[in-house]
Amino acid sequence: MDHIKKLLAQNQFEQALKALQQERDGLSGEASKESLYYEAVVYRYLNRLEKAATTLQALLAQWPEYGRALQELAHTLKAQGKDEDALSHYYQAIRLNPALHASWAAAAKLEAKSGNAEQAERNQQQANFLLRQPKEVLAALNLYHEGKYYKAEKICRAFLQRNPHHIEAMRTLANIGAQLDVMNDAEFLLESVLVLEPDYDLARFDYIKVLQRRQKHSDAYKHAKELFEKEPDNPLYKALFANLSAALDYDEQALRLYDELINEQKNEDIAGIYVAKGHLLKAIGRQQDAVKSYQSAYKERPDFGDAYWSLANLKTYEFSDSEVDLMERAAEDSKTHLNDRIHFCFALGKAFEQRNNYAKSFDFYKQGNDLKRDSSNFKPEVLSQRIEAQRDYFTEEKAKQLPTVSLKAEATPIFIVGLPRAGSTLVEQILAAHSKIEGTLELPNIPAIAHGLNGRQVQSEKPKYPYVLDELNAEKLEKLGQRYLSETDVYRTGAPFFTDKMPNNFRHIGLIKTLLPDAKIIDARRNPMDCCFSAYKQLFAEGQEFSYGLDMLADYYRDYVELMAHWQRVYPGAIHTVVHEQLVDDPEAEIKALFDYLELPLEPQCLQSHKAERRVKTASSEQVRQPINAKGIGQWRKFEAQLKPLQDALGQSLMEQWDKA
Repeated sequence: MDHIKKLLAQNQFEQALKALQQERDGLSGEASKESLYYEAVVYRYLNRLEKAATTLQALLAQWPEYGRALQELAHTLKAQGKDEDALSHYYQAIRLNPALHASWAAAAKLEAKSGNAEQAERNQQQANFLLRQPKEVLAALNLYHEGKYYKAEKICRAFLQRNPHHIEAMRTLANIGAQLDVMNDAEFLLESVLVLEPDYDLARFDYIKVLQRRQKHSDAYKHAKELFEKEPDNPLYKALFANLSAALDYDEQALRLYDELINEQKNEDIAGIYVAKGHLLKAIGRQQDAVKSYQSAYKERPDFGDAYWSLANLKTYEFSDSEVDLMERAAEDSKTHLNDRIHFCFALGKAFEQRNNYAKSFDFYKQGNDLKRDSSNFKPEVLSQRIEAQRDYFTEEKAKQLPTVSLKAEATPIFIVGLPRAGSTLVEQILAAHSKIEGTLELPNIPAIAHGLNGRQVQSEKPKYPYVLDELNAEKLEKLGQRYLSETDVYRTGAPFFTDKMPNNFRHIGLIKTLLPDAKIIDARRNPMDCCFSAYKQLFAEGQEFSYGLDMLADYYRDYVELMAHWQRVYPGAIHTVVHEQLVDDPEAEIKALFDYLELPLEPQCLQSHKAERRVKTASSEQVRQPINAKGIGQWRKFEAQLKPLQDALGQSLMEQWDKA
């Protein structure tokens, strides 16, 4: 597109339009998107405003989250004298890409024209802030907000080599790192920014977000409290402080802050506050209050898909006819934002499943999964390669050769591994009912250690981890084990055992047994069809990208079964398997066997774990508050016709192996 940009800079608009139209047939994907965008720009410069608007509508029908296209549509509407519509589109563009300085400046002028001087000044300040940035930093910011993280990173790093202490470039690179899941780098960069500029509140805000992602909630809470106390009337800081209060189980404080935000009506996302409040109410077992909060969220913003999905995710809520009608209209409306459409589709899948309309239910589940998969950069072949590397490296001989780690741990971790939706929350609920075991969360610490060992890589490269373990002596391995125990200390209050329910840790059992040789491993396993379909129906808060396609789920389940069999050979007797169906069929015998493995006496309350008063933050929160039952067994058979591809992909041998187990 460089020649098109050159023609535009020379005001040769007719020539640019002709060149764009001549090249159109051979373009697809990002190239087609950019071509349509520049065609609309040319039409506006030629004052062919209706043609510009039509081109932009076609562009946004394909790429509804394209901020620059929304900005261009706002420019066109403004040129047509439609100031109110233009202002709305400028704000939509800013929401998707806050680096669009032209949108901030134009919105400032329109707000001033309407008499909103205070908002106009805020908008102009943001435009001026962006325009003060070097062009490389501004380019990186735009690429970052458009999801082009690797291009943004390349520009940012090159600029920082010449300007190593440029605050905004460092902050931008940190945010790129967070998006690429390089959380160590992101945390370090933002810490460095705050050393250079201790009062840079935007950087502190980003730093808190990174700490949250790393589940360093205590540190995040301290910084959030600092921001809140500095500006108690800032709704953004108050909402952040409320969320951290909820994360650390300061329930009354969090609920009070949420209610203040709702009553003050200063926060731009009151609907989001209602959903956050609902999540906390759900976690502490106040389901009816959670329902009311989620309903208040969609009353505040009727097209807020997350509010409806949150209701569906209770697993017990039944939608009314009017709610279903609204969701269907929103899911079909091209103006509905992509993320909301995804939420609506999953919620509708649940709604029609409850109504026994399984064909329509599956159609919506499939739509939601397809939309989610299309918006993801996940590459299943890379994940399979990483799993194969575990089998290749951790042989029985290698496990014996690795240096012996000797840790003096105050508490022994119990890792509950497997696939999501396999019954791990029930296993954790049973364990956490025991007086000597503390239930925690799905802790990210082992994957973070593995990610750090792998280093900075493009996905196509051969992984460094686990092979890099050959370079570490006993002392370095012990430090990594101690790091895990230190980082997870915040979740513990002194019990001799604690759970770590991150399901994907099954990929890292070799690392776990190397760093934490006394750790206990429990494999929570469920019927392949029920397990895979249950994951397919679930819209996860983050991660689990393999779940948004039946083919990927089947591949992942087979990789999981094969890897677990490998671990059993390498570490004989070290892993205890809990089969969900067997647990449901004979809970007392299975629970006794579980505690025999842990070498702990069975306590009576563990047989009545549904009565335990503890918060549960996963999708199974309401299910584990009921007595153990068989409701979830065989659910896939209602969708047997639609799930034939999943059955075929799993393979006859795996299904026969399951039936014989």
